[in-house]
Amino acid sequence: MTSSEPVARASLLAQPDDWGSARHRTAIGRAGLSMPARQALEDGILEHGLSILDYGSGRGQDAARLQTLALTVSSWDPYFARTTAPTPHAVVLLTYVLNVIEDAAERVATLKRAWANTQHTLVVSSRLTWDARRLHGERQEDGVVTSRGTFQHLFSPSELRRLVEEVTGAKCVAGAPGVIYAFRNDTDRLSMLARRAIPQFDWTGPGDHSSALAAVVTFTESRGRLPAFEEFPEDFRLMLGSISPRELNRLVKLAANPDIVAQGARRSTLDTLLYLGTELFNGRGPYSSLPLAIQLNVRRFFSSYREASQRSDRLLLKLRDEAYVRGAMRNSVGKMTPSALYVHRDACHLMPVVLRLYEHCGSIAAGRISDFTLVKLSHDRTAVSWLGYPEFDSDPHPRTAWSYQVSLPDFETRYQDFTTRSNRPLLHRKEEFIGRDDPRRAKFERLTRAEVKAGLYARPHLIGTEDGWSGELARCGVALKGHRLVQHHG
Repeated sequence: MTSSEPVARASLLAQPDDWGSARHRTAIGRAGLSMPARQALEDGILEHGLSILDYGSGRGQDAARLQTLALTVSSWDPYFARTTAPTPHAVVLLTYVLNVIEDAAERVATLKRAWANTQHTLVVSSRLTWDARRLHGERQEDGVVTSRGTFQHLFSPSELRRLVEEVTGAKCVAGAPGVIYAFRNDTDRLSMLARRAIPQFDWTGPGDHSSALAAVVTFTESRGRLPAFEEFPEDFRLMLGSISPRELNRLVKLAANPDIVAQGARRSTLDTLLYLGTELFNGRGPYSSLPLAIQLNVRRFFSSYREASQRSDRLLLKLRDEAYVRGAMRNSVGKMTPSALYVHRDACHLMPVVLRLYEHCGSIAAGRISDFTLVKLSHDRTAVSWLGYPEFDSDPHPRTAWSYQVSLPDFETRYQDFTTRSNRPLLHRKEEFIGRDDPRRAKFERLTRAEVKAGLYARPHLIGTEDGWSGELARCGVALKGHRLVQHHG
């Protein structure tokens, strides 16, 4: 069948002989889990006790690797594993399937079938438009037929999200660029949002009664409140079950540092406001729908759910107030420029909660790339960007590797790859991006003082790119050796 011949199929269940391209050839071998499967694990979508179906599983590598993690996983594929029909499962993975289907109507039908087999959460992923430079072949319909006879329709992150929302009718969350979660019920969606807003507490197994009590003290200091009985893992319940709540409260009060507990309470209050703001961004439910940890925080740190919701709503409204946002940025950790605030990932938790909400809304709309280095919050418009500097720690002036931006509220995205460009942008004054207590700060500040003294910042309009920076180093007769400035000889 040539690329000009019509392609008409009803679903992924169509026989391979009916395909207009060699779809099975896109099932590549991988050294580890696919990115969408890793992301779903990190986000707590794939859990023990849930049945998982890899729908369009290719060679079944994700399923096999997830099984080694003691997860209950089945796989089905129309070419490699079609002996039995797919059946409903709690979680369905539809990873890198839609992008290899030539017919738009069949993509919709395939997505509908995957959703019909989903009891809790559907994970949909696709290759994205920024992969276009890696594809070589002939245009066909809305994609490319490669030299290997495979087809690729590259989605933009916003296009993929819209398709999943339209077909499923579900409220969706972006796990990462090109990874969309569609939830059957609000409980699963809200639990996932809570895990993003409030870091999970690491309950290490209690070796004895004393270590179990110490873990409760650590929880109390980090959250600003005692854990509820339901929050204890089973082994802790058995270990501490003989202690009455009043006695446990007394012991923890004796051992916990009041100042640290107060800091934890402030942090939990802000985390709860962040969660409620993010929830409204996707549709807020009743108090009873909230995850347990959020309910307990509301009970402990607010007079009522109504008060917490009103405070969170005010935060969302403040995102529309440019003057307020700029004021928050001026009082935030990070580097303020005429158009945006730049903050290192390690310092994001130090930003005012309205700015954390700003970043979270962007990540839920379009997904953040997991290995970002800096987040950029624009104040001349409403947009969030994540920037990659893989050598931030080792390179005194790291070069930009990539940037990924989402504009709000239209969710349009833009990705730029800088690795193949000449004269890339680079960073200066790295200490300005990190927190004041960051152990790297003293080293970065020493270098900046030396560079200022050498006259390297006398012409700031020249030093923002590799060529301009090299020219200024030569003009000043200096060179860099790690994070030290030395005289340049020769």
